[in-house]
Amino acid sequence: MQIHRHPLLSQSLGTHRELVSFHYGTPDTGPKVYIQASLHADELPGMLVAHHLRERLAALEAKGALRGEVVVVPVANPLGLSQRVLGGAAGRFDLQTGENFNRHYPSLGDAVWAEAGALLGSDAEVNVQRIRAALRACVVRLPAATELQSMRRTLLALACDAEIVLDLHCDHEAVLHLYTGTALWPQAEALARCLGAEVSLLAADSGDQPFDEACSQLWWEIAARAGTLTAADGRARPVPPACLAATVELRGEADVSHAQAASDAQALLDFLTHRRVIDGLRTPLPPLRREPTPLAGSEPVTSPVSGVIAWHKAPGDWVARGETVAEVIDPISATVTPLTSATDGVLYARENRRFAVAGMRLAKVAGTLATRTGKLLSA
Repeated sequence: MQIHRHPLLSQSLGTHRELVSFHYGTPDTGPKVYIQASLHADELPGMLVAHHLRERLAALEAKGALRGEVVVVPVANPLGLSQRVLGGAAGRFDLQTGENFNRHYPSLGDAVWAEAGALLGSDAEVNVQRIRAALRACVVRLPAATELQSMRRTLLALACDAEIVLDLHCDHEAVLHLYTGTALWPQAEALARCLGAEVSLLAADSGDQPFDEACSQLWWEIAARAGTLTAADGRARPVPPACLAATVELRGEADVSHAQAASDAQALLDFLTHRRVIDGLRTPLPPLRREPTPLAGSEPVTSPVSGVIAWHKAPGDWVARGETVAEVIDPISATVTPLTSATDGVLYARENRRFAVAGMRLAKVAGTLATRTGKLLSA
């Protein structure tokens, strides 16, 4: 195992932060896997999962059971981790810019195409290597004029050429669910099975460029461009979706325990064994708990009024269209406002606060029909 320390740009006098990456196995001898935790710095289940992963990866490395390289960044956002407001953690948004730490990553498809498009031929594997080389070069050239930009560039540099990228998050209160690209589902299904995901949300473009899409989206963008042209020998120029990137939501903020983290770590290792990153017995995959649904079919449950929230439904419950999910109660006027679901589906996440203000999004229901357009992620 090797430890690499990556200094971030110092934003102010007397400050210094760094990202620390742990590298297991041997680079360039097999697949590269990148796993990071707590990019939203106050989402901590993944941080404990990373701790358990590191212990087990060290043992696997000592046995010579790793093919290729597994990179783990257990604390992906030291900037957000240091942010406190009136004693409370504030790790989702950068307090200086107001930006969500998991949005606004660069979309590099155009830049990579400009550098590698003319070099693509009829050999898919050679094309993958040329695209990865161009992607690494494009990431190195990204601006890093602020501490936040330097952190984003460093994380992308660590992840961009990996075959598997897993970004570990959580929601307020939730069942385990994941987000990934529509084109990636044939690969991601095994991940969902190993983790026991209750909901899998698919999109080609969710909007606002989260970290996982910055690593994966360019592959199908370049494939679409390459598909309109032919190589010099007159054959097609194939570009496979060579980066399986997914955001894994490890339930809710309070779901932090050794038992749960150890179980999740083992599930991730089972997936890597299935993908032949780890030598070992490939046991049959667990059953898929639910078929994937479009992210555009995820319907928010929003309160039009302020008051105390009384829940009728919990994460994991199936709700029917028109069914009451919660009530918002005004204790002054005694008005009770029922909040209903706009779709049939699984309520997969809900607020952990019990007081609503008008316009507040309280829950999310995974519907099967794509009904929304534009930016599909919450703030």
